[in-house]
Amino acid sequence: MQNKKVLIISSEVTPYLPQTDQAINSFKIPKTINEAGGQTRIFMPRYGMINERRHQLHEVIRLSGMNLVINDMDMPLIIKVASIPKERMQVYFIDNEEYFKRKAMLKDEDGNLFSDNDERMIFFTKGVIETVKKLNWSPDIIHLHGWFTSLFPLYMKTYFAEDPIFESSKIVTSIYPNDFEGSVSSEFENKVAFDVSGEAEKSLLKEATYENLIKLATNFSDGVILSGENISESILSNIDDKKLPALTFEESAQENAYVDFFNNQIL
Repeated sequence: MQNKKVLIISSEVTPYLPQTDQAINSFKIPKTINEAGGQTRIFMPRYGMINERRHQLHEVIRLSGMNLVINDMDMPLIIKVASIPKERMQVYFIDNEEYFKRKAMLKDEDGNLFSDNDERMIFFTKGVIETVKKLNWSPDIIHLHGWFTSLFPLYMKTYFAEDPIFESSKIVTSIYPNDFEGSVSSEFENKVAFDVSGEAEKSLLKEATYENLIKLATNFSDGVILSGENISESILSNIDDKKLPALTFEESAQENAYVDFFNNQIL
């Protein structure tokens, strides 16, 4: 991984949020890459539950101020940054008052998905990509964690397909066990269609279930990592059909598994 650039995009990262498997992986994997000589940058949403003072977040004025069009509305993008103590890792936070001020992540206090998660996903996707373009930082690998990041491969390979920053970037999706029932939104297809055309892609958004979002992500990925034991047969069959390089959950426990996978099967 010497001097290879890896962009980590996740909806959860330790130490800013509770220590779920996804949050821990989103910290441990870039740490391992850095130790192997790689360069990483991490992006996540700036949820209202994150304590900005304790974690020393500060706004990056030169990166903020852009408006992103979401469902035909202009939404201001705010970028904040912090460094993980004792690690050579910078974390960039995508922020917007409308989408991320609330003191919760993706579900309300009753465990129900927020009704605007579709727009939050689109905003997060476009916000990260536009910020990486402003940084002029061309990643060799883009590593995605969680269903909230599932639009990235679609947007990277369609909406941003002609952008030279991502011309050689490979996309790897980490797949975690299902953590919600039903659909994210009945309007998802129409809102994405504002940016992306193509019936095959949009068909998976007509019913934006967990499985369909993961299939959408894997359809446009260059490799996958199975980050849990209880992945549905439907998703596993889709990975097999696409003949994607895959790191199994058992293999991921081995020392240097992620670095070896990136070096030998993705790059």
